[in-house]
Amino acid sequence: MNKLLHPVHVVRVAGLVDGISLLVLLGVAMPLKYFAGMPMAVTIVGTIHGYIVIFYLLAILYAQLRLQWHVGWSLLCLAAAFVPFVWFAADRAIVRRRDRFEPKPIPLKWLVYAVVFFSFIDLFVQLPVMSTYALSLGASATVAGLVVGMYSATNLFGNIVSGIWTDRRGAYPVLTAGLALTACALLSYSLAASPAALVAVRFLHGFVSGLIVPAAFTFLANVTERERQGSQSAVSGTFVGVAAIVGPAYSGIMANRTSVPFVFATVAVLGLGLLLLSAIFLRKMDPRGRDERREAGRLARNRELLQSFAGAFFLMFSQGALAYLLPRHVEDLGYSSRMSGTLMSLFGLIAVAVFIFQARVGFRRLAPAMRFAAGLAMMAASQILLGQSSGMAVLGAVMALYGLGFALLFPAINTLLIHGTTESNRGRAYGWFYALFSAGTVAGSSGLGLVPLPVAGQFAVTGCVMLACVAVVLLTMPRVKFLAAESGSDQGK
Repeated sequence: MNKLLHPVHVVRVAGLVDGISLLVLLGVAMPLKYFAGMPMAVTIVGTIHGYIVIFYLLAILYAQLRLQWHVGWSLLCLAAAFVPFVWFAADRAIVRRRDRFEPKPIPLKWLVYAVVFFSFIDLFVQLPVMSTYALSLGASATVAGLVVGMYSATNLFGNIVSGIWTDRRGAYPVLTAGLALTACALLSYSLAASPAALVAVRFLHGFVSGLIVPAAFTFLANVTERERQGSQSAVSGTFVGVAAIVGPAYSGIMANRTSVPFVFATVAVLGLGLLLLSAIFLRKMDPRGRDERREAGRLARNRELLQSFAGAFFLMFSQGALAYLLPRHVEDLGYSSRMSGTLMSLFGLIAVAVFIFQARVGFRRLAPAMRFAAGLAMMAASQILLGQSSGMAVLGAVMALYGLGFALLFPAINTLLIHGTTESNRGRAYGWFYALFSAGTVAGSSGLGLVPLPVAGQFAVTGCVMLACVAVVLLTMPRVKFLAAESGSDQGK
């Protein structure tokens, strides 16, 4: 059994099956569709291949966690999932070095990363389907908008409550309570048979899911050494980015083939599995003792904490504006709606790649506040350029710049928050941090609708507001911090 479940064996078998199914899809099913008039061949083989790819991706993740090999091996295996014949070369390279790949215990911190992934995939699976699902239940356009916005509104309050409880009781009980309640809320969508019932479910879902993220990020911050906080934040960002890529695609495909409640039920099963694992492994890892849990520290208004709060708001202000404006801009240019989805996926892929780079290498000579300013400036410039761009290649390049800025900003603001807090008040800080995430999303999407300008003008307003924030950060930052290495500044403190 140990040999059968060895990560190298699992990833080799999964890769072989994936490589064969890809060749059958491209070499047999596609010719049957285009030369023999048999489109059903692609439908059947493509569906089977899709499930095989999911299994293969899980095998790559399993190998990465157990072997903890260089991330380049996982990227090579990932490329093999989409490029014919690459797997056979990758397999030979892995076999030649098999003696180097010995399984290691999975760090329990990765279980918390999985919880972060669950929380964000819970968010992203809703995006393509929620408004249409509300309309299918008989909701008017106004009520459908209320259904979509209700989640973010109550999520804000859930974040704040989570932060307070985390400081008082510790991260573990809040995290597990959030997992249990969110799984129940996801399962309750199957009971919503009317628009009013759906609004009630969304109210509950938004609040209880807001309990998870502040507790999870506080847990990670409290068990990570100070000099490793930047890398830890980049790893967290990687899981957020992957959820942003996988979630909308998964819900869009599966909801079309099954139903929206079924999609949410599968996410609930993931949450229940993580709840079980957390109850087994994380209970004794909570770094806060019982005596300390009784006293929550007050937040101090220091520069780093205020910068992290501003970054959280403007990060999601930009995201909300992008979600509101980009589909309209693409439609005005005469492209199909699929183009906006492709551009969003490109931004996500670039962000994940940069997150991985930061986790492995990082920008150690650039202080977190400078990474904050650089990332937000890139996102602001991208907003302005999007309104002035029309060609597909130019739009893609601008979205790649946006992804780079996002990947710089997210770890930087997390690191600033950690540096500006202590274990006694970090939960409350993360609660407000993610509450500002929700507020920024609402301001960026709904607020711009009140600005009487064309799409290009609204893009420009978004970018200019963000650049004003960059200017404030640079003007209030001590000169000595501009090029201070993160590790060096930590030791100096």
